[in-house]
Amino acid sequence: MVPQIQKALIVTEIGKPLQLVTDRPVPKPGPDQVLLKVRVAGINPHDHAARDFGLFIAGNLPAVLANDTVGTVVSLGPGVTKYQIGDRVLSQSGSSGANYPQMALQEYALNDIGAGLKIPDNVSDDEAATLPTNIIAPLVGFFSSGNGLGIPAPWSVGAKDFDYASTTVLIVGGGSNCGKFGVQLAKLAGIGRIVVVGGVDAELKGYGATHVLDRHGEDSEVLERIRNVVGDELQYAFDAVNPPTGQVLALNALSSTKKGKLARLLPMGPVDESMVVGKKAGFEVKDVMGSSQLNHQLAYPFWERLPDLLVSGKIKPSKFVVKNGLTPENANGILDAYRDKQRVVKTHIHF
Repeated sequence: MVPQIQKALIVTEIGKPLQLVTDRPVPKPGPDQVLLKVRVAGINPHDHAARDFGLFIAGNLPAVLANDTVGTVVSLGPGVTKYQIGDRVLSQSGSSGANYPQMALQEYALNDIGAGLKIPDNVSDDEAATLPTNIIAPLVGFFSSGNGLGIPAPWSVGAKDFDYASTTVLIVGGGSNCGKFGVQLAKLAGIGRIVVVGGVDAELKGYGATHVLDRHGEDSEVLERIRNVVGDELQYAFDAVNPPTGQVLALNALSSTKKGKLARLLPMGPVDESMVVGKKAGFEVKDVMGSSQLNHQLAYPFWERLPDLLVSGKIKPSKFVVKNGLTPENANGILDAYRDKQRVVKTHIHF
């Protein structure tokens, strides 16, 4: 029996710690939705930005955070046949809607059935929970024609006419989860040269990187390392970690004679184009919004393919750690670590 009220952790004031409430209404699933009893809530860096700076939530408080959700189906919306009661489901929660009914830091959450999957038997809850935010962001960054690099998704109609093997991509931020999943997606597409700045050489080459470059040193030194690999041919760059000041590195690595694109995950203002040198053919900067719901034509077909990719090992989950209990101390501790720029392993709250 599904209760009418539930526990949740909420943002009541920007810049203040999450608070526990015990009387939050349990939402009801609509068409193409199911209700999940949440088992795992995965927290990411943007959740700290939401709590502390109001990212995505400033005009709509109180708010619930966390987009990476694993739960058990307890109620089906009208006409839903994709799932059955009791299925283990992975969901990328949509942030829209009054009262944030899909977000993970509450006992019951809705799932848009297109933005998720039934978890394969050989994949644990926590392995699944590493995926949603951190794989959809590079998926959009690489394959969206609107707010990404516009490389055709390998299952799309445009794939047959695109020369993946002769294509080079630069990924800045290879040590991040989005960077690691970006490497896997580039490998999945068959991109011939995958050049990564930052991260562990053996790990990234295991995912499919062809070159892993040291990120340490002056930008001019890192740029020289990149140029020694790509020459003046680079047209596609993806920055998973840097604010606009750091995005100049990837832009300067782009070709001077061929128009290039940079897809960035942190669109925190314009890039200082006076610091970008010699781009005679010009360049574009694409602001990535890594939401399945906002990119459903790309993301929903990917979610349909993802179970087989996990079972086959073509997509590998990332590392994680676990905290037990839906408590303010657990959630705020993780968000504080991101705020204080500590090194954080992807953390999941079990409840």
